[in-house]
Amino acid sequence: MQVGLIGLGKMGSNMAERLRRDGHDVVGFDPQVESRTVASLDELVETLTAPRVVWVMVPSGEPTRATVRDLGDRLSAGDVIVDGGNSRYTDDREHAAALVEKEIGYVDAGVSGGIWGLENGYALMVGGEPEHVQLAQPIFDSLKPPGEAGFVHAGPVGAGHFAKMVHNGIEYGLMQAYAEGYELLTATDVVDDVPGVLRSWTQGTVIRSWLLDLLVLALDADPELAEITGWVEDSGEGRWTLDEAINNSVPMPVIAAALFARFGSRQQESPAMKAVAALRQQFGGHAVKAVAEGHAETPA
Repeated sequence: MQVGLIGLGKMGSNMAERLRRDGHDVVGFDPQVESRTVASLDELVETLTAPRVVWVMVPSGEPTRATVRDLGDRLSAGDVIVDGGNSRYTDDREHAAALVEKEIGYVDAGVSGGIWGLENGYALMVGGEPEHVQLAQPIFDSLKPPGEAGFVHAGPVGAGHFAKMVHNGIEYGLMQAYAEGYELLTATDVVDDVPGVLRSWTQGTVIRSWLLDLLVLALDADPELAEITGWVEDSGEGRWTLDEAINNSVPMPVIAAALFARFGSRQQESPAMKAVAALRQQFGGHAVKAVAEGHAETPA
């Protein structure tokens, strides 16, 4: 099958390679990379045979919005745009509504697999009208992992990215739990081989997972994680998940705590914890650490 792919970064280039390995003709465009097949959107559209399927793999937000608008001005009735980035599901609904008058289909595809997807396949959660999903189905079949699992037509437009949003929120909680367990293991002198303990958990335990495997790999490369800082960014999906939890009165204390822990990782000095220290000093005379000396001081 022929497919246009816009965005040839780490994920996009690996997806293009996986599709080519499975016999698809990938027409790639990215103004930032030399490996592109065509030099412009116009050339991409001209190269593809109708009905066209164009997969957009660019950063979420305005870059995706602009790309979808530009494609809407160039594609024809019967063509389909697939957004494989991490767009918010509300953006998907706006895109589909803008394209429907032109009879251009729109499918949102939540994609999970990261840099390992080239060899292992990508988990795909898609939303859209059945006929639009069906047109792109050979592409989904080649990108997903082998076997029956790994792909779902989750519902109408927006359902794919909504499912991926919740997936990423869960990911926040799982990562935080592993991280806290790792910290406790390293905080005492009870366990001599912390990486070995984590490795032992990867087989036969109820907490084994691919994330745990990746943590073991990270510790193999850097046993004390001395080469990285504790600064952790968030790309938005955790926040969106909590927004929807609030809108639907769904309690999500674990995911909320994991997101707030990421915020805390970016503070060199926490104003909130300074206030806690000051309060403990005021009501109980508890020791505080002076900024200059860096040691505990007890008030007279």
